[in-house]
Amino acid sequence: MKLHAISVSQYRSISSAKRIRLGRSTVLIGPNNEGKSNILRGLVLAMTVLTRGLQRLSLAGQRIRTTYSVRGYNWEKDYPINLQKKNPNGETEIILEFALENKEYEEFAQEVNSKITGNLPLRIGIGKNGVSVKYHKKGKGSATLSKKSLKIANFVSSRMEFEHIPAVRTAQSAQNIVSDLVSRELIGLEENPDYKLALQKIEELQKPILETLSDSIYQTLKKFLPQVKKVKIELPQAQRIQAFRRGTEISVDDGTMTPLQYKGDGVQSLAALGIIRHASDRSGEGKKFIIAIEEPESHLHPTAIHELKEVIDKLSEKHQIIITSHNPLFVDRRAISNNVIVNDRKAKPAKNVEEIRKILGVRASDNLRNAEMVLVVEGEDDIISLKSIIQEHSEYLKEAIKNGSLAFDSLIGGTNLSYKICLLRDAICLYHVFIDDDHCGRESYKKAKDGGLLEDGQINFAKACGRNESEIEDLFNTDVYKTPIENKYHISFTISKFRGKKKWSERVKDVFYAHGKPWDDSIEKDIKYIVANQVSLNPRDAINGQDKMIIDSLIGALESRLKEKEKAQRIRIDCVSAANHNLIRLLDKLGVSAYSVYKEISFFEQGVGSAVLKSALFLRRGSVLTSNRLKKIIYFIKVFSSCLNELQALAIMKSYPDSHTGRRNPRITIGD
Repeated sequence: MKLHAISVSQYRSISSAKRIRLGRSTVLIGPNNEGKSNILRGLVLAMTVLTRGLQRLSLAGQRIRTTYSVRGYNWEKDYPINLQKKNPNGETEIILEFALENKEYEEFAQEVNSKITGNLPLRIGIGKNGVSVKYHKKGKGSATLSKKSLKIANFVSSRMEFEHIPAVRTAQSAQNIVSDLVSRELIGLEENPDYKLALQKIEELQKPILETLSDSIYQTLKKFLPQVKKVKIELPQAQRIQAFRRGTEISVDDGTMTPLQYKGDGVQSLAALGIIRHASDRSGEGKKFIIAIEEPESHLHPTAIHELKEVIDKLSEKHQIIITSHNPLFVDRRAISNNVIVNDRKAKPAKNVEEIRKILGVRASDNLRNAEMVLVVEGEDDIISLKSIIQEHSEYLKEAIKNGSLAFDSLIGGTNLSYKICLLRDAICLYHVFIDDDHCGRESYKKAKDGGLLEDGQINFAKACGRNESEIEDLFNTDVYKTPIENKYHISFTISKFRGKKKWSERVKDVFYAHGKPWDDSIEKDIKYIVANQVSLNPRDAINGQDKMIIDSLIGALESRLKEKEKAQRIRIDCVSAANHNLIRLLDKLGVSAYSVYKEISFFEQGVGSAVLKSALFLRRGSVLTSNRLKKIIYFIKVFSSCLNELQALAIMKSYPDSHTGRRNPRITIGD
């Protein structure tokens, strides 16, 4: 089970944020004070009710009655102030949609004694009078399911754990997480006979003390209240057990054993997140964590931020992560739609990298502005040679270079690798590295990897066959470039000095010294430039036969990573296209003016997309749009909007026989 989407209405600055789709890892980004933190806190409120408040629901009204300032909600502060006079009993509404796995549909039928298809939506209403939890879906069987809302909520909560880490992370945050972890672990101990016996012994020892105290209070009270006949002080067993689960204290030994509350902000922050990871690893089988993190970069040194990113990535492999951030490092570069832009109090999935850069204020150089992937090489001459070789051997990458989705960037020296990668991360670029297989290249790679900047799948080395150290020029066929160099410098590459085991630049230097020629950095740079130009003129024959695997491996890695990114984008486009096609057919069958619908339905700006109705404008014009018909269309469109990721739009359209005319009211059956 996973949380598929969230809607938040009438909460603080959020008047209405509809169906924000959530992936395995979702990042809410946007300027300050636009509502991303409020969306996350809305999620926190709803999930807290589901995972920790259901035991307080009454079966009659399915409503919790409690003091919300303690639990994080205060109606006077959190319900929109401008609506409080108009709606004195108004509620904050949060709708959570859960996607079930196949086996969970069977488990749902067994536990709830009802069947559903598609997502499982729950509405959590929070107001002055308490909290209500209700199954929230229209259609066949919805009335019956609504009566089972508490059972359904318990079905969800039994499969979910939720943790929230606020932007201001203190030792108390870590302490609370540990207390919850200890509490969960000790629940199993409560069935242990020895533990039960120990609790019974404690109760026996406490009993005479409580009885004596009760009698003492009674003797005092009866002097002022003669009608009092007895006073009894008890410590319920449930509270006694709970007391043993709480009160933990964390101390950290980093040279000196010190309580966590006395450590720095960064240590406290990392401790809270680290304990979350431990708690998620310890969660019961089949029970998934949803972890909400506000501004994970807060209070952290840049190196620690990279380490934290790795922790979050690892967590997202098993559990669901939702974060808010201003840091480009946390942007999901592989699946752009997993980044939700919150701006002008609206939330929508990002469409492209440039949109994310703009909202975060990131400035990318011109050649990287539209790039989906950047190939990082050591020098400008490497760009000249590799670009021509890649285009010669891969039509796919040739087109990617042409349209700007694959760009090249150079280090101007292998030691600059970590710095360059930091810049690319800040520019929200995917990157791949191709560097020399020499001491400098290996050390740069190790430093970048140790710093959390580079993974093994993001790098290829120019490793020439039979050499302990090699450069990109070692991969090239000498016959392709030797003539112009020999003519310019009056040397020969046929002498034995060029046939040694050293890397290319060392062998060329030996050739120059053998001919009594000078050698310095400027000469080396000039020769490398000549080599690159000659390779670019003859890329087909440029690579030594024994070294072609190195180039093939690089091309394969680039193609694979670009196609993976395109696939994620294409899945969403295909889903939208299928829904759009059927929606246009629907409007056509209803015989109404698509233009009228387009004017009336504002949520299209952030829902299915105005392109749907813009396309439909060409189908029918001028038909009268009645109030009743508009309501039907709005409902149908919402159904289509909810089906984008599941492609249920196709199933819905099957309920429309082709014989329907535009003036008949078609009957729609939606399976629950």
